[in-house]
Amino acid sequence: MFVDTAKVFVQAGRGGDGAVSFRREIYVEKGGPDGGDGGKGGDVVFLAVEGMNTLIDFRYKPELKAEVGQAGSKRDRHGKSGATFYVKVPVGTIVKRDGRIIADLIARDQEVVIARGGDGGFGNAHFKSSVRQTPRIAEKGEDGDTFEAELELKLLADVGLVGFPNAGKSTFLSVVSNARPEIADYAFTTLTPNLGVADIDDGSLLIADIPGLIEGASQGKGLGDAFLRHVERTAVLLHMIDAYTDDVVKAYETIRNELSSYNTTLVDRPEIIALTKTEGLDDELIQMQVDALKTVAGDTPVLAFSSQAHTGLKEVLRALRKEVELERAKEAEEVEDEFDGLPVISLTSEQVALSWKVKPTEEDGIKVYVVEGTKIEKFARRTHFDSPEGLNRLRDIMKKMGITHALNRAGATGDSVIRIDNETFTLLDQH
Repeated sequence: MFVDTAKVFVQAGRGGDGAVSFRREIYVEKGGPDGGDGGKGGDVVFLAVEGMNTLIDFRYKPELKAEVGQAGSKRDRHGKSGATFYVKVPVGTIVKRDGRIIADLIARDQEVVIARGGDGGFGNAHFKSSVRQTPRIAEKGEDGDTFEAELELKLLADVGLVGFPNAGKSTFLSVVSNARPEIADYAFTTLTPNLGVADIDDGSLLIADIPGLIEGASQGKGLGDAFLRHVERTAVLLHMIDAYTDDVVKAYETIRNELSSYNTTLVDRPEIIALTKTEGLDDELIQMQVDALKTVAGDTPVLAFSSQAHTGLKEVLRALRKEVELERAKEAEEVEDEFDGLPVISLTSEQVALSWKVKPTEEDGIKVYVVEGTKIEKFARRTHFDSPEGLNRLRDIMKKMGITHALNRAGATGDSVIRIDNETFTLLDQH
């Protein structure tokens, strides 16, 4: 069964908590802190593999969860990190989070971290210093990334076959490649996209047979609307028209209009027009149909072949290979040009992490000072707010980062309510 969309719940592993522990040894009355750090939670990693052409597995396994990190323990023992959870997906899979693309797996063996595991919390051994001999502070492990991901598969092929139902696309694919699509003498034989590899001279082409389009397909008529996305990533289109069609020009223009209605860039895609099923037709009639198409084709090559009689196939494949090589070279050039422009001046990842802002707001008649920033929110997530020592450490960090000064300038006093990452506390210890 072919499935090209799916929704999955992704959850990276939570980091393990740090431990509070002190050495207990014979003849040593007061041992030092020896609480170990928690292990990091496992990441969720998507791996693009060949041989998979559907997302059906994700319909039956909609939850992808990585292992949690283990808690630290006494004697400076660090918790074990959670194992990375590898998820195999077809090449051409797009991953979206809240409608935004976060990964596009377009190459074999490409790996992308989709959800990052939470860091483990530090144990109290980490906080020992010359002035703090018996720290009772340990951090919580952070939660891993958790969200619903939308998966979408766009088949990656060199050539996409487009045309009306029963134009001979499946027969062509079965003859020139190793694919075995269903073939019959009625419309909409192909209900799902099929992929095949066609060898030509010293190279090969990956060809995708897209279910037949009809007029109005871009608005959902017939089957075309569901599968037009698979045309978007093909380098070249082979536009196939039954040679027995009464008006080949109208047939050609109808499909072109549907492609344009779905995505205007598709009409700019390199293409080759091919008359199919030429067996049984005399050369004069074939030439008449070819000449008619040339009146609207411009510089696009117009060829004719018969899959049944195995005539004209090599010419078509060679023409397709030439166009594919030109298009792939052009794509590579565009990628290079994209990075050859003016230098981009931006903040480093460290600068972004250290940045923060204070936003005074009012909730239920109470003034609340909301502090936002990657680094300070991370510290807050790792703080045990029921531990006075842990909370005072967070206050110390705020002071060192200049946040306390900014809060005072914004009007905050010692008993003002501060919120960081959904946790609230007062600016100063009220005990």
